[in-house]
Amino acid sequence: MVKVTLTKSLIGAKPNQKATAATLGLKKVGSSTIQKDDAVLAGKVKILAHLVTVEPVAEKA
Repeated sequence: MVKVTLTKSLIGAKPNQKATAATLGLKKVGSSTIQKDDAVLAGKVKILAHLVTVEPVAEKA
């Protein structure tokens, strides 16, 4: 599991970047979500690499 946080504004971002942020549930700067770490997420993060930070989160047992 990883925590994805929107660190920069989506103003001026391309439409596909805004749509990708929306699919991750990121709306405002500072908003974050916990996501499963898989290939789909890696592709989304690659599109938003300059706008988000990703940090690992310990999984709950």
